[in-house]
Amino acid sequence: MITRSSLTHLAKSADSYAYDDQTLHIRFRSAKGEVDKVTLWIGDPYTWAEGGLDGGNLGGSDAHGWIGGTEVPMLREGCSEHHDHWFASYVPPKKRARYGFILHGKDGEKLLFGEKHCVDIREVLQAEVELSNLSNFFCFPYINPVDVLKTPTWVRDTVWYQIFPERFYNGRPDISPTGVEPWGNQPTSRNFMGGDLWGVIEKLDYLQELGVNGLYFCPIFTAPANHKYDTVDYYNVDPHFGGNEAFRALVREAHQRGMKVMLDAVFNHIGHQSPLWLDVVEKGEKSPYADWFWIKRFPVYPEKPRSEWDYSNLNYETFANVAEMPKLKTENPACRAYLLDVARHWLEEFDIDGWRLDVANEVDHEFWRDFRRLVKSIKPDCYILGEIWHEGIPWLRGDQYDSLMNYPLTQAVTDFFALGAIEKSAFMHAVTKSYLAYPRNVNEAMFNLLESHDTTRLLTLCQNDKRKAKLSYLFMFTQVGSPCIYYGGEIGMDGKKGMGLELNRKCMIWEEKYQDLEFKAFIQKLILLRKRYPECNQHYLEWIPVEHSHVIAFCKGSLQVVMNNSGQPSACRVNGVDIILPAFGFELRNLVSQEVL
Repeated sequence: MITRSSLTHLAKSADSYAYDDQTLHIRFRSAKGEVDKVTLWIGDPYTWAEGGLDGGNLGGSDAHGWIGGTEVPMLREGCSEHHDHWFASYVPPKKRARYGFILHGKDGEKLLFGEKHCVDIREVLQAEVELSNLSNFFCFPYINPVDVLKTPTWVRDTVWYQIFPERFYNGRPDISPTGVEPWGNQPTSRNFMGGDLWGVIEKLDYLQELGVNGLYFCPIFTAPANHKYDTVDYYNVDPHFGGNEAFRALVREAHQRGMKVMLDAVFNHIGHQSPLWLDVVEKGEKSPYADWFWIKRFPVYPEKPRSEWDYSNLNYETFANVAEMPKLKTENPACRAYLLDVARHWLEEFDIDGWRLDVANEVDHEFWRDFRRLVKSIKPDCYILGEIWHEGIPWLRGDQYDSLMNYPLTQAVTDFFALGAIEKSAFMHAVTKSYLAYPRNVNEAMFNLLESHDTTRLLTLCQNDKRKAKLSYLFMFTQVGSPCIYYGGEIGMDGKKGMGLELNRKCMIWEEKYQDLEFKAFIQKLILLRKRYPECNQHYLEWIPVEHSHVIAFCKGSLQVVMNNSGQPSACRVNGVDIILPAFGFELRNLVSQEVL
């Protein structure tokens, strides 16, 4: 019997959205294994029987007599731990629709699930009554093109490379900060190695040869810290990075190579050495910038030694509990206008291709709506990427971001392949959930990563077992979205985050004798594989059943991937073919030619 309490659909959400200006995508959820088939009952709300009322939004007794419904088969899009997930695509002739779901269960059970109630429709007369009662159907009022999320198409074909500028390459030692340390010294939160944008320009040929075509930079604006998340001047590149001159040259050189450039927008907070904040420190509530920050009391700094400050209860709000990063009040009109002008400046003056939004979920939604309107008016295909580590559908309704950093997928991959912390079934469910969490046009532009400046490096999580790291990269490169390599990941750099050190932000290793060139060649092959099989970016994942506790298999179009997440050789049968995989090994197969790649 179908468990009615398990049936779920939410209108105007990731369950019901406009994929493009003509097409609706509809999803539905039922308890796992209880429903054999789901049919979408959908049609125009203004189609009525002769003599009926032409009132597509009527309710109650006036809503009977609707004859606009038609059956559209739904596909099983995926299975999570407790549920089956169904999907259908529909092009409404007049861009509007009312719809419900017909469920076919075991032993002839047949239900209609609508917005107001769920009813048995096995009896023909009962079915006629219920399927003509418009008041019980969900509504998608109209596909208004302005509301449709349109993500940049170029992102789908992009392989990103994240650069932490201070640790990538020192191209101009003469502009390095005072007290710069020798390249390769142990990194901390306070020391400097002299990396700059001139150095990045010198290494563009290296990046092009690797195969990447998107450069994502951690902050580059003037700031005292090596990470530059404590902005002092939003309008100028830090002089130790080469200033605006270096960045302008970098964008020009990157674009000539077909590479996109994405900057980090740190608009949640500012650095404590910013003239704006220093004015507040000096003048208190008389400062014209006093209302640009979330200040609880003046003076903002307690009149006692810093060693006695209560950092969890400062006189002003901050990012986390970092006193050096006071939080901006983006609700303030002047503050909002200032930050929006920053976004305009770097688009118009330097022709950047994307903004990665730092601590994006702590900034008000209305600011991001204004941000999107401005950015897209200047450069419609500019990529707007939010840093959100949790479920983020409220920011993905077409009025704010294009997509998110896909940390839920990161967690699933590292938990399964690197740490061995979850079983095969839990991994598959987590991945499936990541696909189903968002509309498909969001997933196409999702930013996939395995490590970043905020995390321990993948190889360290893998306990330096490069076989596990290869499985992780292989999985990421064959998933929907655009993959990202954190600088040095391609040559086997490791490093733990925390413990007073920043080993995950070590200097890039440039001497080939210290690079893992075999691992680099593997990454290059994955980039070529993704280009050869663009179906890696298809919206759904087809798991292939394998009776082995550590072997997973799936296909993306004509590409079949089989992976052994075990320290022992594994024999299994996949699609009727017997396969023997080495420990932490894999097989790639073209299902059309049966060629093993």
